[in-house]
Amino acid sequence: MPACVPGRWLACALVLLLAGCASLSPHERRAAAGRAVAARSMQVDCARADACALPSPILAMARETLAASTPAAPRHRALILDRAPDALLARIHLIRSAQRSIELQTYIFDEDDAAQLVLDELQAAAFRGVKVRILVDQLAALRKVETLAALSSLHANLELRLYNPVLDRARLPLPMYALASLCCWKQLNRRMHNKLLVVDGLVGIVGGRNYQDDYYDWGSDFNFRDRDLLLAGPVVRDMVANFDAFWTAKRSVPAEELGDVARYLRANGPPPPPHHAFHNPARVRALLAEVADEAVLRARFVAPALAVADVQFIADLPRKHRLEPAPGSEAAAQAGATGDGLRGLIADAGHEILLQTPYLVLSESAQALFRGLHERPAPPRVLVSTNSLASTDAFLAYAISYKYKRRYLRDFGFEIHEFKPFPADVPLELGARGAALPEPEEAPEDAPIAPVATRRDRLGAGPLSLRERRLEERGLRSTPVSEAARPSPFASSGGLPVRLKRAGLRTGMHAKSMVIDGRIGVVGTHNFDPRGDTLNTESAVVIRDPAFAAALAASIRRDMAPANAWTIGRRDDAPIFSGIEYNLAKLSERMPVFDLWPYKYATSYDYVPGPDCPPTATPPSPFSPDFRACNRPVGDFPEVDLGLKWLGVRVFTAFGSGLAPIL
Repeated sequence: MPACVPGRWLACALVLLLAGCASLSPHERRAAAGRAVAARSMQVDCARADACALPSPILAMARETLAASTPAAPRHRALILDRAPDALLARIHLIRSAQRSIELQTYIFDEDDAAQLVLDELQAAAFRGVKVRILVDQLAALRKVETLAALSSLHANLELRLYNPVLDRARLPLPMYALASLCCWKQLNRRMHNKLLVVDGLVGIVGGRNYQDDYYDWGSDFNFRDRDLLLAGPVVRDMVANFDAFWTAKRSVPAEELGDVARYLRANGPPPPPHHAFHNPARVRALLAEVADEAVLRARFVAPALAVADVQFIADLPRKHRLEPAPGSEAAAQAGATGDGLRGLIADAGHEILLQTPYLVLSESAQALFRGLHERPAPPRVLVSTNSLASTDAFLAYAISYKYKRRYLRDFGFEIHEFKPFPADVPLELGARGAALPEPEEAPEDAPIAPVATRRDRLGAGPLSLRERRLEERGLRSTPVSEAARPSPFASSGGLPVRLKRAGLRTGMHAKSMVIDGRIGVVGTHNFDPRGDTLNTESAVVIRDPAFAAALAASIRRDMAPANAWTIGRRDDAPIFSGIEYNLAKLSERMPVFDLWPYKYATSYDYVPGPDCPPTATPPSPFSPDFRACNRPVGDFPEVDLGLKWLGVRVFTAFGSGLAPIL
């Protein structure tokens, strides 16, 4: 239990009282955890040295790349995973192809279709003889204590740990979260935001995607525009080393040792292996149909992978979360490894920075950096791709960003392009493998499906009838499917998206990427925000290669194109007293509270094609002399059905600047 600080004794006493009433004695806890360990199967379904792994052209590429690499001349292959279903397909294929080890690290792990499919495959890999290690941040680690108990007692080859658990729990219901906020705010606010998947120490996937339908175009009403990197080469060893540092950290606790999981095990014993009916089994079948298709795998993941040499993995370590590192100590020096590395790249920029972040909330150090760049005699051009209020999943973060639009444009020279909720031209997959599939009521009797990774009878949950087995094989068991929801109301920076004027399948920006001077490309987990600098642990891959940088730049510019984004530009001057209005708005913005001036410096513009404005994919510059010739103002919050949200934006603009460091 965290130590209480002066001024919070009452809250701490309440937490201790509630926890004490429900907690286990050390002997009971050890006994419950022992039940999970004793229940783990030792059965290995495959006697072959390769663990009956699926043959993989991706792993073959990785072995060839590593064999050709030397310390003096490292070689790598890198592929941008822009298409969401392909990002899931690559993960499933690599897990099935693993022969020795799988390391998975993530912030969010839900229990919807995409997450369940990955869980199924991880369980199957453990039974094949592969060592599987799963590390999830506590705040968004699966929905049910039952699932955590099942995984912790499943197999000797599968281990699950939760990072930085608060109040001795794997799951924090809302009342417990409120208490934790009162007594243990510092601990609660320090999260592991890293995302990583490594197979056999040969291939790694890093980037912004968590394990939830929204990240793979499987959401029914909202999906994220996100980006991962698939990497092969010596840098993968650095990823494994960083994972090991988190895995062995004191803050990483085996699931079965946490109070709520131990209580479940003590009361109920180890539950059956976790598997829920797929909400959309047809979509699962369509993706699994390609998992062993060598032609598809080579075309999508091997042939387009770029040969690159200079690749660096920069990542924070768990020591960043020491509550009070001594100034000048190694812990303090390591505290901002990822943030410091990214700021160093920005500081060295010569002529152009492409920056993509879902939440445009800058730390004080980042603001000072960009202000200094803009004050150079020949400042670099800074193009920013971020969310609009209509597309964001973080309403509070957008409200703070909205407050500082004048500063971003005038003081930093940002060219801001805010993502539309219904973009016309981004990698969004619809149809068999993606969104908007109708849910089938029943599959035809001869419908093919790749083997589901967990067979309940094979994993010791008892035999099923023939009819039940046939239904389960098709993902059509009659078990009710729980309504899709985020694993925690606190999993993102500000809750669910705002209401729009029209219905449709919405897309929100979640990619975190950067290109410097057309020669350095960065993809990672850092949102270039205060949380990433000081509170979250983060990671990023830096590739110094013009061809890779060009490919990444093209992807980011596509998201900024007029069909996909609104441009933020200065609002037209008031017909009278424009100077007074500007100064009042500037003064109001500077106030830490009471920023109540209703007229902001900037607003949103949309490109309007016409006789003198041909359709274009080039993001317009709001500083161009002819900007208004082809761009018309569409209001501060286009597409949004504001209602009371207008009041919310104004309130957080006025009073919420103090929240900026934690958004």
